[in-house]
Amino acid sequence: MKYTVSIEIALPRERVVHLLADPAHLPEWLRGLVLHEPLSGVHGQVGTTSRVVLQTGQRQMECTETITRREPADLHGIPQGSVVHFDREIVGEGMWSAVRDRLTEAGPQTTLWESENEYRFSGLPMRLVGFLVPGVFRKQSLRHMRDFKAFAEEGKDVRETTD
Repeated sequence: MKYTVSIEIALPRERVVHLLADPAHLPEWLRGLVLHEPLSGVHGQVGTTSRVVLQTGQRQMECTETITRREPADLHGIPQGSVVHFDREIVGEGMWSAVRDRLTEAGPQTTLWESENEYRFSGLPMRLVGFLVPGVFRKQSLRHMRDFKAFAEEGKDVRETTD
């Protein structure tokens, strides 16, 4: 299953990139995050592997995230007009996913965040989920993007919401 989602954020690209790359901010916008800890490497750097635990309702999901691309490596002084790439692979029980994020300047004070997502499922339960409700994955990706937008633009923290 593959899909692409996007959102515009009313902040300069360099500011958006720094907020996304800072692990201290993850709990503020990544709804359901219980834990995100590097197992090897430095957070956000290519090759870093992290243990990620997410809570959705009564269900807790644990997976391993590996950073596969970060361009440019130095996020300071990013050349105007260039594209910033954050790519990662996520492996969990019955699931493999690749997320390829691209951040571009949509205007002087606006950033376009495009996220290409690919999922592969193994095992009957996850294959059924992927087949029967593929829209759930797209909806979840958009929710994370909207939560990040609200955090970046307005300082909203998902831990303070009830929805």
